[in-house]
Order: sequence, then structure tokens, then C-alpha cells
Amino acid sequence: MAGIRENLAAVRERIARAAAAAGRSADDVTLVAVTKTVPAGAVLDGIAAGITAIGENRVQEALGKRPAIGSRAQWHLIGHLQSNKAKKAVELFSLIHSVDSVDLAREIGRRAAEAGKVQDILLEVNTSGEPQKYGIGPGDRTILEVLNEIGDVKGIHVLGLMTVGPLTDDRGRVRAAFRTLRTLFELVRSERIPNIEMRHLSMGMSGDFEDAIAEGSTMVRIGSAIFGPRG
Repeated sequence: MAGIRENLAAVRERIARAAAAAGRSADDVTLVAVTKTVPAGAVLDGIAAGITAIGENRVQEALGKRPAIGSRAQWHLIGHLQSNKAKKAVELFSLIHSVDSVDLAREIGRRAAEAGKVQDILLEVNTSGEPQKYGIGPGDRTILEVLNEIGDVKGIHVLGLMTVGPLTDDRGRVRAAFRTLRTLFELVRSERIPNIEMRHLSMGMSGDFEDAIAEGSTMVRIGSAIFGPRG
């Protein structure tokens, strides 16, 4: 566990430095520890070291770990969600980051209503334009139209936006993608759409979270910098 504890402390220090450089408080940035392919025992070590939120990419993997981990941390779904997994996702996760269509939002809302729950979600936006990525295109009108429709869906509560930065060493492109999401975030906030609350900007992973914090991220998703490279 010492390695995880030390890695976590180093990540928290980097978050604090990045936040300070941007004139922000580290308390404004939530760390979601990405536990994709990480065994439940190592996740529990991370929780013992101070992790309070974990992010899983797949419903099925989360189901396998849930009995061992329980409610010791908040569960976030950060990977793509298929509609046929919405029922289980609503049962498992406090926040779903990856809602990328009105139809998926409606299915989540339906399942949440059946469970007597209001499901917190984020809208995923493809700010890089990379075709292999999920998410709504970043056109202002498109995002507002989508959110106006989602705002009418019962059983869900939109808490912000999410994106995955471009896969490139060009930090200018990375920063531009994050800046696009921040601009959309401010636009949506100004529209005051019912049932749409702009509280979270989920952007930034192990390789780019400092740039994301500089551009306003309130939630970073970090795995390998804490748990080491995926096997």
C-alpha cells in the first residue's frame, strides 16, 4: 500500500500546485481515482490512503468489485454506457459522467424513477473532434438543444459537463479542448435551463490534469498516476 499512498500524496500535491497557479483552491478540485482493471484489494488500499471517489469504466467490472468495496467510496461511472446497462448503472453509481445522448438520458431517467431515485449525471462533450471518442459535438446550439431536452427528463439531474482531452503531446491542443468545455459550461450556466446545474467540469486524466485544472476543471479522473500502469 505504501506505493499507492505515496503516489496519491504526489498527485494531491500536483493538484494543489496546479490550482494555486490558476488562482484556485485545491479544495475546488475533486479527485476521482480511476480503478479500471485495478483489483478490489488495491482499491481498498487506495481508500485506506484517503481516496473518497472511484471511477469505473464498465458496469460489469464495477459489479464484480462492489461486494468487496461497498460504500466505502463514492462510485462514478466514467466510461461509455450502453442503454441496456442503464438499470445496473443507476443501482451502482452516484454520478454518471458519460451521458452522450438524449435517448440515453431518458433511459437513465426511466430506470432511476423506477428505483425511486434521482440520478446525477454529466453530459459528455467531444471537444477534440476525434472520431473515436464519444460525446456530443461542441457546437453551442447543439449543446443547448440537447440540454433543453434533457432538462425535461424526470429522474435525472444534470450537474455539469465532461470531456476527454485529445490524445496528443501538443499541450496547446489539449488546453484548447479543455477551454472549449469551460466556455460551453459558462454558456449553459448563463442560460439557466431548468433542472440543469453547472456545478462540475469533469476533465483531465493522469497525463493532462494540470492543464485541465488551469482551464477550470473541478473534477479530475486519475488512474495510472496513483495505481501504476494498467496491466
